[in-house]
Amino acid sequence: MSLAFTETVVPHDRAPDLLRDTLIRSVTATIIEAPTVRQHKLSNTEIAFQGFVLVRVQLENGVVGVGEASTLGGPRWAEESVESIWAAITHYLAPALIGQPAMHFEANAVRMGKAATRNFSAKAAVESALFDGVGHSLGLPASALLGGAVRDRIGVIWALASGDPVQELEEAREKLRLRQHKEFKIKLGFNTPETDIKRLQQLRSGLGDDVKLIVDVNQAWSEAQCIRLFPALDELDVALIEQPVPASQREAMARIAARTRIPLLIDEAAFTKEELASVAAIGCGSVYSLKLVKSGGLLELKRAAGVAQSFGIELYGGCLLESSIGAAAHMAVFSTLPKLEWGSEHFGPRILVDDLVEKPLIFEEFEIRLPQGPGLGIALDEDKVRAMTRRK
Repeated sequence: MSLAFTETVVPHDRAPDLLRDTLIRSVTATIIEAPTVRQHKLSNTEIAFQGFVLVRVQLENGVVGVGEASTLGGPRWAEESVESIWAAITHYLAPALIGQPAMHFEANAVRMGKAATRNFSAKAAVESALFDGVGHSLGLPASALLGGAVRDRIGVIWALASGDPVQELEEAREKLRLRQHKEFKIKLGFNTPETDIKRLQQLRSGLGDDVKLIVDVNQAWSEAQCIRLFPALDELDVALIEQPVPASQREAMARIAARTRIPLLIDEAAFTKEELASVAAIGCGSVYSLKLVKSGGLLELKRAAGVAQSFGIELYGGCLLESSIGAAAHMAVFSTLPKLEWGSEHFGPRILVDDLVEKPLIFEEFEIRLPQGPGLGIALDEDKVRAMTRRK
Protein backbone atom coordinates (compact mmCIF):
# COMPACT_ATOMS: atom_id res chain seq x y z
CA MET A 1 0.00 0.00 0.00
CA SER A 2 1.28 3.45 -0.91
CA LEU A 3 -0.34 6.61 0.40
CA ALA A 4 0.86 9.77 -1.35
CA PHE A 5 -0.93 12.47 0.62
CA THR A 6 0.48 15.95 1.13
CA GLU A 7 0.20 17.46 4.60
CA THR A 8 -0.60 21.15 4.89
CA VAL A 9 0.50 22.97 8.05
CA VAL A 10 -1.45 26.11 8.90
CA PRO A 11 0.58 28.73 10.81
CA HIS A 12 -0.96 29.75 14.12
CA ASP A 13 -1.31 33.39 13.08
CA ARG A 14 -3.32 32.34 10.03
CA ALA A 15 -5.91 30.35 11.99
CA PRO A 16 -8.33 33.30 12.50
CA ASP A 17 -8.18 34.05 8.78
CA LEU A 18 -8.81 30.41 7.96
CA LEU A 19 -11.89 30.30 10.19
CA ARG A 20 -13.20 33.45 8.55
CA ASP A 21 -12.45 32.19 5.04
CA THR A 22 -14.27 28.92 5.68
CA LEU A 23 -17.47 30.38 7.10
CA ILE A 24 -20.52 28.76 5.52
CA ARG A 25 -22.02 31.19 3.01
CA SER A 26 -24.77 28.99 1.55
CA VAL A 27 -26.16 25.45 1.57
CA THR A 28 -28.23 24.33 -1.42
CA ALA A 29 -29.89 21.05 -2.37
CA THR A 30 -30.87 19.64 -5.78
CA ILE A 31 -32.91 16.50 -6.54
CA ILE A 32 -31.23 14.18 -9.04
CA GLU A 33 -32.79 11.25 -10.93
CA ALA A 34 -30.13 8.90 -12.36
CA PRO A 35 -31.14 5.95 -14.59
CA THR A 36 -29.69 2.54 -13.71
CA VAL A 37 -28.30 -0.05 -16.14
CA ARG A 38 -30.78 -2.68 -14.89
CA GLN A 39 -33.66 -3.04 -12.49
CA HIS A 40 -32.62 -3.42 -8.87
CA LYS A 41 -35.10 -5.34 -6.71
CA LEU A 42 -35.57 -5.42 -2.96
CA SER A 43 -38.19 -7.19 -0.90
CA ASN A 44 -40.44 -4.10 -0.82
CA THR A 45 -39.62 -2.20 -4.03
CA GLU A 46 -37.68 -2.13 -7.26
CA ILE A 47 -36.02 0.75 -9.06
CA ALA A 48 -34.99 1.60 -12.62
CA PHE A 49 -33.46 4.92 -11.60
CA GLN A 50 -31.78 6.09 -8.44
CA GLY A 51 -32.81 9.17 -6.51
CA PHE A 52 -30.20 11.47 -5.00
CA VAL A 53 -30.10 14.86 -3.33
CA LEU A 54 -26.96 16.73 -4.33
CA VAL A 55 -25.76 19.19 -1.69
CA ARG A 56 -23.47 22.14 -2.38
CA VAL A 57 -21.96 24.13 0.49
CA GLN A 58 -20.27 27.39 -0.52
CA LEU A 59 -17.67 28.81 1.84
CA GLU A 60 -16.62 32.44 2.30
CA ASN A 61 -13.42 31.79 0.31
CA GLY A 62 -15.49 30.71 -2.71
CA VAL A 63 -14.78 26.98 -2.35
CA VAL A 64 -17.80 24.76 -2.95
CA GLY A 65 -17.98 21.41 -1.17
CA VAL A 66 -20.34 18.69 -2.39
CA GLY A 67 -22.19 15.85 -0.70
CA GLU A 68 -24.93 13.40 -1.59
CA ALA A 69 -27.97 11.79 0.00
CA SER A 70 -29.28 8.56 -1.49
CA THR A 71 -32.63 6.80 -1.18
CA LEU A 72 -34.14 3.60 -2.59
CA GLY A 73 -37.50 4.11 -4.26
CA GLY A 74 -38.65 6.85 -1.91
CA PRO A 75 -39.44 6.36 1.80
CA ARG A 76 -39.57 2.56 1.56
CA TRP A 77 -36.15 1.49 2.83
CA ALA A 78 -36.23 4.19 5.53
CA GLU A 79 -38.44 7.16 6.30
CA GLU A 80 -36.56 9.67 4.12
CA SER A 81 -37.35 10.46 0.48
CA VAL A 82 -35.56 12.83 -1.88
CA GLU A 83 -38.41 15.28 -1.33
CA SER A 84 -38.14 15.16 2.47
CA ILE A 85 -34.34 15.35 2.32
CA TRP A 86 -34.52 18.42 0.10
CA ALA A 87 -37.01 20.06 2.47
CA ALA A 88 -35.04 19.23 5.62
CA ILE A 89 -31.85 20.67 4.17
CA THR A 90 -33.45 23.75 2.65
CA HIS A 91 -35.74 24.75 5.50
CA TYR A 92 -34.01 23.44 8.63
CA LEU A 93 -30.37 22.39 8.27
CA ALA A 94 -29.16 25.20 6.02
CA PRO A 95 -30.50 28.05 8.22
CA ALA A 96 -28.83 26.43 11.25
CA LEU A 97 -25.41 26.44 9.55
CA ILE A 98 -25.18 29.70 7.62
CA GLY A 99 -22.38 31.86 9.03
CA GLN A 100 -20.77 29.04 11.03
CA PRO A 101 -17.15 27.88 10.52
CA ALA A 102 -17.28 24.83 8.24
CA MET A 103 -14.37 23.15 10.02
CA HIS A 104 -16.23 23.07 13.34
CA PHE A 105 -17.60 19.66 12.37
CA GLU A 106 -18.76 18.54 15.80
CA ALA A 107 -20.47 21.84 16.59
CA ASN A 108 -22.20 21.82 13.22
CA ALA A 109 -23.42 18.27 13.82
CA VAL A 110 -24.90 19.43 17.12
CA ARG A 111 -26.61 22.33 15.34
CA MET A 112 -28.10 19.99 12.76
CA GLY A 113 -29.24 17.64 15.52
CA LYS A 114 -31.11 20.48 17.20
CA ALA A 115 -32.61 21.64 13.89
CA ALA A 116 -33.99 18.23 12.87
CA THR A 117 -34.53 14.87 14.56
CA ARG A 118 -33.19 11.82 12.68
CA ASN A 119 -33.15 12.85 8.95
CA PHE A 120 -29.84 10.99 8.84
CA SER A 121 -29.34 10.98 5.09
CA ALA A 122 -29.89 14.74 4.89
CA LYS A 123 -27.40 15.41 7.70
CA ALA A 124 -24.81 13.04 6.23
CA ALA A 125 -24.99 14.76 2.84
CA VAL A 126 -24.43 18.17 4.40
CA GLU A 127 -21.56 16.95 6.59
CA SER A 128 -19.95 15.27 3.56
CA ALA A 129 -20.06 18.60 1.75
CA LEU A 130 -18.48 20.34 4.76
CA PHE A 131 -15.60 17.84 4.82
CA ASP A 132 -15.19 18.26 1.06
CA GLY A 133 -15.12 22.06 1.27
CA VAL A 134 -12.71 22.18 4.22
CA GLY A 135 -10.49 19.58 2.57
CA HIS A 136 -10.25 21.69 -0.57
CA SER A 137 -9.56 24.80 1.50
CA LEU A 138 -6.67 23.09 3.31
CA GLY A 139 -5.41 20.99 0.41
CA LEU A 140 -6.08 17.83 2.42
CA PRO A 141 -8.11 14.69 1.68
CA ALA A 142 -11.17 14.20 3.87
CA SER A 143 -9.56 11.03 5.23
CA ALA A 144 -6.80 13.18 6.79
CA LEU A 145 -9.47 15.16 8.66
CA LEU A 146 -10.85 11.87 9.96
CA GLY A 147 -7.59 10.56 11.40
CA GLY A 148 -5.68 9.51 8.30
CA ALA A 149 -5.99 6.60 5.89
CA VAL A 150 -4.66 3.15 6.76
CA ARG A 151 -5.59 1.69 3.35
CA ASP A 152 -5.94 3.13 -0.13
CA ARG A 153 -8.15 0.41 -1.63
CA ILE A 154 -10.94 -1.84 -0.42
CA GLY A 155 -12.40 -5.08 -1.71
CA VAL A 156 -15.81 -4.46 -3.28
CA ILE A 157 -18.87 -6.73 -3.42
CA TRP A 158 -21.35 -6.68 -6.32
CA ALA A 159 -25.11 -7.11 -5.78
CA LEU A 160 -27.20 -9.42 -7.96
CA ALA A 161 -30.77 -8.15 -7.77
CA SER A 162 -32.72 -8.72 -10.99
CA GLY A 163 -34.29 -11.97 -9.80
CA ASP A 164 -33.42 -13.72 -13.08
CA PRO A 165 -30.75 -16.36 -12.34
CA VAL A 166 -29.76 -16.68 -16.00
CA GLN A 167 -29.17 -12.94 -16.32
CA GLU A 168 -27.48 -12.79 -12.91
CA LEU A 169 -25.13 -15.64 -13.74
CA GLU A 170 -24.08 -13.91 -16.95
CA GLU A 171 -23.63 -10.64 -15.05
CA ALA A 172 -21.51 -12.25 -12.33
CA ARG A 173 -19.31 -14.10 -14.80
CA GLU A 174 -18.63 -10.85 -16.65
CA LYS A 175 -17.60 -9.13 -13.40
CA LEU A 176 -15.22 -12.01 -12.68
CA ARG A 177 -13.81 -11.92 -16.21
CA LEU A 178 -13.11 -8.19 -15.94
CA ARG A 179 -11.59 -8.72 -12.47
CA GLN A 180 -13.97 -6.13 -11.01
CA HIS A 181 -15.83 -8.28 -8.45
CA LYS A 182 -15.32 -11.76 -7.04
CA GLU A 183 -17.81 -11.63 -4.15
CA PHE A 184 -21.55 -11.29 -4.71
CA LYS A 185 -24.55 -10.32 -2.60
CA ILE A 186 -27.84 -11.79 -3.76
CA LYS A 187 -31.00 -9.86 -2.96
CA LEU A 188 -33.79 -12.13 -1.72
CA GLY A 189 -37.31 -11.62 -0.43
CA PHE A 190 -39.13 -10.36 -3.53
CA ASN A 191 -39.93 -13.94 -4.60
CA THR A 192 -41.17 -16.90 -2.59
CA PRO A 193 -38.49 -18.48 -0.35
CA GLU A 194 -38.60 -21.64 -2.46
CA THR A 195 -37.90 -19.60 -5.62
CA ASP A 196 -35.08 -17.79 -3.82
CA ILE A 197 -33.44 -21.09 -2.83
CA LYS A 198 -33.68 -22.47 -6.37
CA ARG A 199 -32.16 -19.24 -7.70
CA LEU A 200 -29.30 -19.50 -5.22
CA GLN A 201 -28.72 -23.11 -6.20
CA GLN A 202 -28.41 -22.08 -9.86
CA LEU A 203 -25.97 -19.31 -9.00
CA ARG A 204 -23.84 -21.53 -6.78
CA SER A 205 -23.75 -24.26 -9.43
CA GLY A 206 -22.87 -21.78 -12.19
CA LEU A 207 -20.24 -19.81 -10.27
CA GLY A 208 -18.55 -22.67 -8.46
CA ASP A 209 -17.57 -23.23 -4.85
CA ASP A 210 -14.73 -20.68 -4.76
CA VAL A 211 -16.97 -17.62 -5.19
CA LYS A 212 -18.20 -16.01 -1.96
CA LEU A 213 -21.98 -15.57 -1.83
CA ILE A 214 -23.76 -13.28 0.63
CA VAL A 215 -27.56 -13.01 0.81
CA ASP A 216 -29.71 -10.04 1.81
CA VAL A 217 -33.24 -11.04 2.80
CA ASN A 218 -34.25 -7.38 3.34
CA GLN A 219 -36.45 -8.19 6.38
CA ALA A 220 -38.70 -10.45 4.28
CA TRP A 221 -38.72 -13.73 6.25
CA SER A 222 -40.30 -14.72 9.53
CA GLU A 223 -38.41 -16.46 12.31
CA ALA A 224 -40.09 -19.73 11.38
CA GLN A 225 -39.04 -19.38 7.74
CA CYS A 226 -35.47 -18.70 8.83
CA ILE A 227 -35.43 -21.87 10.94
CA ARG A 228 -36.71 -23.85 7.97
CA LEU A 229 -34.57 -22.24 5.23
CA PHE A 230 -31.19 -21.57 6.85
CA PRO A 231 -30.03 -25.20 6.54
CA ALA A 232 -30.39 -24.86 2.76
CA LEU A 233 -28.30 -21.67 2.86
CA ASP A 234 -25.71 -23.53 4.91
CA GLU A 235 -25.55 -26.30 2.31
CA LEU A 236 -24.95 -23.66 -0.38
CA ASP A 237 -22.03 -22.29 1.69
CA VAL A 238 -23.56 -18.82 2.07
CA ALA A 239 -20.97 -16.70 3.88
CA LEU A 240 -23.24 -14.05 5.44
CA ILE A 241 -26.99 -13.39 5.84
CA GLU A 242 -28.17 -9.78 5.99
CA GLN A 243 -31.22 -8.70 8.01
CA PRO A 244 -33.43 -11.78 7.55
CA VAL A 245 -36.37 -10.60 9.71
CA PRO A 246 -38.08 -7.21 10.19
CA ALA A 247 -35.91 -4.64 11.95
CA SER A 248 -38.30 -4.35 14.89
CA GLN A 249 -38.05 -8.08 15.68
CA ARG A 250 -34.73 -7.87 17.47
CA GLU A 251 -35.35 -10.72 19.90
CA ALA A 252 -36.29 -13.00 16.99
CA MET A 253 -33.10 -12.05 15.18
CA ALA A 254 -31.09 -12.85 18.29
CA ARG A 255 -32.72 -16.28 18.55
CA ILE A 256 -31.98 -16.93 14.87
CA ALA A 257 -28.35 -15.83 15.28
CA ALA A 258 -27.97 -18.33 18.14
CA ARG A 259 -29.26 -21.20 15.98
CA THR A 260 -27.10 -20.81 12.87
CA ARG A 261 -23.40 -21.10 12.13
CA ILE A 262 -23.75 -18.48 9.35
CA PRO A 263 -22.99 -14.95 10.63
CA LEU A 264 -25.89 -12.49 10.55
CA LEU A 265 -25.34 -8.98 9.19
CA ILE A 266 -27.18 -6.30 11.18
CA ASP A 267 -28.53 -3.56 8.92
CA GLU A 268 -31.94 -1.94 9.35
CA ALA A 269 -32.16 -3.20 12.95
CA ALA A 270 -29.69 -0.50 14.05
CA PHE A 271 -29.31 3.02 12.67
CA THR A 272 -27.82 4.98 15.56
CA LYS A 273 -24.88 3.87 17.68
CA GLU A 274 -27.27 3.60 20.64
CA GLU A 275 -29.49 1.21 18.67
CA LEU A 276 -26.38 -0.70 17.66
CA ALA A 277 -25.31 -1.12 21.28
CA SER A 278 -28.80 -2.39 22.12
CA VAL A 279 -28.93 -5.05 19.39
CA ALA A 280 -25.32 -6.05 20.02
CA ALA A 281 -26.05 -6.61 23.70
CA ILE A 282 -28.72 -9.21 22.93
CA GLY A 283 -26.72 -10.90 20.16
CA CYS A 284 -28.66 -9.97 17.01
CA GLY A 285 -25.65 -10.58 14.78
CA SER A 286 -21.89 -10.65 14.51
CA VAL A 287 -21.38 -8.22 11.58
CA TYR A 288 -22.64 -4.62 11.19
CA SER A 289 -23.37 -2.73 7.97
CA LEU A 290 -21.90 0.78 8.12
CA LYS A 291 -23.87 3.41 6.17
CA LEU A 292 -23.92 7.20 6.24
CA VAL A 293 -27.67 7.09 5.66
CA LYS A 294 -27.97 5.35 9.05
CA SER A 295 -25.36 7.19 11.11
CA GLY A 296 -26.11 10.68 9.82
CA GLY A 297 -22.53 11.81 9.25
CA LEU A 298 -18.91 10.82 8.78
CA LEU A 299 -17.99 11.35 12.42
CA GLU A 300 -20.96 9.32 13.67
CA LEU A 301 -20.09 6.58 11.19
CA LYS A 302 -16.64 6.29 12.76
CA ARG A 303 -18.22 6.17 16.20
CA ALA A 304 -20.61 3.43 15.10
CA ALA A 305 -17.61 1.40 13.91
CA GLY A 306 -16.05 1.81 17.36
CA VAL A 307 -19.22 0.71 19.14
CA ALA A 308 -19.49 -2.38 16.93
CA GLN A 309 -15.90 -3.36 17.53
CA SER A 310 -16.24 -2.87 21.28
CA PHE A 311 -18.82 -5.69 21.18
CA GLY A 312 -16.59 -7.87 19.00
CA ILE A 313 -18.78 -7.26 15.93
CA GLU A 314 -17.05 -7.24 12.55
CA LEU A 315 -17.50 -4.41 10.04
CA TYR A 316 -19.08 -4.39 6.59
CA GLY A 317 -19.02 -1.30 4.35
CA GLY A 318 -22.66 -1.00 3.30
CA CYS A 319 -24.12 1.17 0.55
CA LEU A 320 -27.42 2.53 -0.74
CA LEU A 321 -26.46 2.71 -4.43
CA GLU A 322 -24.61 6.01 -4.07
CA SER A 323 -22.90 7.65 -7.03
CA SER A 324 -19.17 8.35 -6.86
CA ILE A 325 -19.98 11.33 -4.61
CA GLY A 326 -21.58 9.31 -1.83
CA ALA A 327 -19.21 6.40 -2.37
CA ALA A 328 -16.22 8.74 -1.96
CA ALA A 329 -17.62 10.03 1.35
CA HIS A 330 -17.97 6.46 2.61
CA MET A 331 -14.49 5.61 1.36
CA ALA A 332 -13.06 8.57 3.27
CA VAL A 333 -14.32 6.97 6.49
CA PHE A 334 -13.69 3.32 5.58
CA SER A 335 -10.08 4.09 4.67
CA THR A 336 -9.40 5.26 8.24
CA LEU A 337 -10.85 2.25 10.09
CA PRO A 338 -8.19 -0.05 11.57
CA LYS A 339 -10.34 -3.04 10.59
CA LEU A 340 -12.93 -3.54 7.86
CA GLU A 341 -13.23 -7.31 7.86
CA TRP A 342 -15.85 -7.70 5.11
CA GLY A 343 -14.73 -4.96 2.74
CA SER A 344 -17.44 -2.86 1.12
CA GLU A 345 -20.22 -3.08 -1.43
CA HIS A 346 -19.86 0.37 -2.99
CA PHE A 347 -20.67 -0.70 -6.50
CA GLY A 348 -23.25 2.10 -6.84
CA PRO A 349 -21.33 4.17 -9.40
CA ARG A 350 -21.24 1.14 -11.71
CA ILE A 351 -24.99 0.52 -11.64
CA LEU A 352 -25.71 4.00 -12.97
CA VAL A 353 -26.03 4.61 -16.70
CA ASP A 354 -23.94 7.73 -16.10
CA ASP A 355 -22.15 8.98 -13.00
CA LEU A 356 -22.36 12.53 -11.66
CA VAL A 357 -18.62 13.24 -11.58
CA GLU A 358 -15.91 13.98 -14.14
CA LYS A 359 -13.82 10.97 -13.13
CA PRO A 360 -15.75 8.12 -11.48
CA LEU A 361 -14.12 6.07 -8.76
CA ILE A 362 -11.66 3.46 -10.00
CA PHE A 363 -12.50 -0.26 -9.75
CA GLU A 364 -9.65 -2.65 -10.50
CA GLU A 365 -8.46 -6.09 -9.41
CA PHE A 366 -11.66 -6.67 -7.40
CA GLU A 367 -11.14 -3.50 -5.35
CA ILE A 368 -12.31 0.11 -5.24
CA ARG A 369 -9.60 2.72 -4.88
CA LEU A 370 -9.68 5.62 -2.44
CA PRO A 371 -9.94 8.75 -4.63
CA GLN A 372 -6.90 11.00 -4.50
CA GLY A 373 -6.86 14.75 -4.05
CA PRO A 374 -8.32 17.25 -1.58
CA GLY A 375 -11.71 16.82 0.05
CA LEU A 376 -13.61 13.81 -1.22
CA GLY A 377 -11.30 13.63 -4.24
CA ILE A 378 -14.06 14.05 -6.82
CA ALA A 379 -15.30 16.85 -9.12
CA LEU A 380 -18.85 17.28 -10.41
CA ASP A 381 -19.63 16.95 -14.09
CA GLU A 382 -22.02 19.88 -14.28
CA ASP A 383 -23.41 18.87 -17.68
CA LYS A 384 -24.44 15.46 -16.32
CA VAL A 385 -25.85 17.04 -13.17
CA ARG A 386 -27.99 19.41 -15.25
CA ALA A 387 -29.21 16.55 -17.44
CA MET A 388 -30.32 14.50 -14.43
CA THR A 389 -31.73 17.33 -12.29
CA ARG A 390 -35.43 16.89 -11.59
CA ARG A 391 -37.52 19.51 -13.35
CA LYS A 392 -40.13 21.17 -11.16
